[in-house]
Amino acid sequence: MAKKNIHFVSGIIITLIIAFMAKGLSFIPFIDILGQLVIALLIGISWKCLLPIRQEYSVGVEFSSKTLLRLGIILLGMRLNLLDIYHSGIGLFLIAVCCLVFALIVVYLLNLWLGGDKKIGLLTACGTAICGAAAIASLAPQLKSNQEEVSTSVAIIAVLGTIFTLAYTFLFSFIDLSPFAYGIFAGATLHEIAHVVAASEVGSEVSVDMAVIVKLTRVLLLVPVAFALSFIMKPKGQSADNSSVPVPWFIFGFLLMSGFNTLNLLPQIVSTGIVNIAYFLLAMAMAGFGLNVNLRNLFKRGKETFIAGLIGSTLLSLIGYAFVVLLYN
Repeated sequence: MAKKNIHFVSGIIITLIIAFMAKGLSFIPFIDILGQLVIALLIGISWKCLLPIRQEYSVGVEFSSKTLLRLGIILLGMRLNLLDIYHSGIGLFLIAVCCLVFALIVVYLLNLWLGGDKKIGLLTACGTAICGAAAIASLAPQLKSNQEEVSTSVAIIAVLGTIFTLAYTFLFSFIDLSPFAYGIFAGATLHEIAHVVAASEVGSEVSVDMAVIVKLTRVLLLVPVAFALSFIMKPKGQSADNSSVPVPWFIFGFLLMSGFNTLNLLPQIVSTGIVNIAYFLLAMAMAGFGLNVNLRNLFKRGKETFIAGLIGSTLLSLIGYAFVVLLYN
């Protein structure tokens, strides 16, 4: 038991080290444009390729990429004023819904057209449309997916998310979007919550706030999608099993922290400190994502699905950009 605990802590420490490295590198000119979170993701991927970590440490790494991610998102609520959502109107919700439905249908159909594995394709479509690896892991039981199918889909989403996060970061200075509109664009079209925060970080505080609002709207839609899949995938003659439909509870923590910030219940110095902690936890989560990227599974079973995801994500970016320009820019 003691050895397991040491391995668990060792995995967390690795992500902690990467987060510190990313923080240091984020102060270097030209590299600083990437931001701490993207740098942590790239270091994690490089670490996995050059210096594979021991399997026993994977539990700690997974803790960082899942639990610390959710904790970071909850604490990041201290940046958000809920009145901003009210003033933004119903357009944000409509953009989130339209982009989700578009990505889910297009990626899945492209995968079928290219001859990719059906379950990997559907998992990847859900990850693209909703919230990346979290959606894949949450919806896998509904689809009766095995570990290889899940890990392949996660690898595809991790690589796609990294590509598009880097692309958004570099294109920010060239696309004609206000920080407000850019945040909506990133939140509506990127894969993981951490990718959304990382890409929107190059804009402004407004960009991050709007990106998180739109992305969490997509995360909330995980619940109706799960109900729909449970109904569609049920065997004939059986009722849908809704007992395992996932509920993203951490969103309520995010809203609670946002409520504290909206009501100005904490001193500014405390709020700023909480946000700084949130970013560091997110950097550890991004490091965990990088360390979990399995390129071997991607090339073994997921080539066609990766191409479908790449094309679908590109089309999603174009559609999302068009929506944002039409409604908010």
